[in-house]
Amino acid sequence: MLAVLAGCAAPRRAAPPPWSPPWLAAARAAYLDDPAARRAALVASLTNPRNTYSRHRLGEYARGDVGWDLLPVWNPRARALDRAVVDGLAAGQPLPTPTAPLWDGARPADDAAWIALGRRVFFEYPLRDDVGVAHLFAARGAAAIAARDATAEALGLERAVDGSYPGLVVFADVDGVTRLGITCALCHSARRGATLVVGTARRRFDLGALRLAYHRDTGAPIDPALAARMASWGPGRADVTEDDDEDPVAIPELWGLRERRYLTQAGTIRHGAPAALAIRQETQLLHAGGERVRPPRELAWALAMYLYSLTPPPPAPVGDPAERARGAALFDQHCRRCHRDPAGGGDALPAAQIGTDPALANGRARGTGRYRTPALLGLAASAPYLHDGSVASLAELLAPPPGRGHRFGAHLPPADRAALIAFLASR
Repeated sequence: MLAVLAGCAAPRRAAPPPWSPPWLAAARAAYLDDPAARRAALVASLTNPRNTYSRHRLGEYARGDVGWDLLPVWNPRARALDRAVVDGLAAGQPLPTPTAPLWDGARPADDAAWIALGRRVFFEYPLRDDVGVAHLFAARGAAAIAARDATAEALGLERAVDGSYPGLVVFADVDGVTRLGITCALCHSARRGATLVVGTARRRFDLGALRLAYHRDTGAPIDPALAARMASWGPGRADVTEDDDEDPVAIPELWGLRERRYLTQAGTIRHGAPAALAIRQETQLLHAGGERVRPPRELAWALAMYLYSLTPPPPAPVGDPAERARGAALFDQHCRRCHRDPAGGGDALPAAQIGTDPALANGRARGTGRYRTPALLGLAASAPYLHDGSVASLAELLAPPPGRGHRFGAHLPPADRAALIAFLASR
């Protein structure tokens, strides 16, 4: 009888396919509502649990009665640094205090609404206040304002067509004081003509020079060694890791994140599921804000969903179709072994095998001994290349003898390298 009943039992339902709406809904529920699942996702995501980045998160994240779970949840009040605010500052008016919270507290009803909320987080959630930005926009008088505008443009604080500064916000800080702050969009969006491209690295943004201008103009003290480090970064690079090592990195592109197996250039985070990216965003917002508050996890999940949705603008074809086709065949023959996922990325490989400057890979802060294989989307507009922005062009990357940072492709004849470059630049 038991055998008969067993034979009549309903078959087990197949698991929903990855990235389908039911699969995402289950992953979202686990991240938002299950502390044990969050802890397990964190542990699984850390490639090297001994580096500073990992040890800090293992000690503080999803610990229940200790650590970051005890921080107050902060749903900030913020608005764009737009033309009206900038003109008001120039006229000597105080910063207007935003009154509406970024999020209304209701969980979005569908995937599109999660992405829309994530876009707001990307542009509006303050990572922190910034004294360099505040100093720059404190200019008064026609001459000072003209100098401010020229300095902002030179430092990569780009102004959109509507007069706003993407990545800069006015916000009511945790202590109630209204300040100027920066958001994700400052580094990961850039103006191309009249269009703001979201997800690209803002290669013109010079964080080091912005901070040094504040110290130079105000006389605020700064350690000479730190000043020298900031001056060495240059546009599109910064060293914001948790150690004193000298290992600045280039601002990364955010294309094809769903396919990427590792996050951060040193592959610090295994990206096996959306929770890995959501935890990355949650702890980044928390850490950037001085660990005073934590964001609603709904906002971290929404930001992850928005980042997954980003795609690069279509590139202009390079070379003739036959040359690009030959380049594609050469790519499959010589490059696909490493760049094998749909975005052209792949595994994290030993730094010594790649030949790239190993300082970041072996650093105490986020080191793993490896570098992730980068995605190859939007390459034509994303120079300079490699994790530290040390290679100016694709031609330099593949030029013989094998240059600093990439030991592959230089053995090819010039015509083959040209065809490969035509294919890569057209991705």
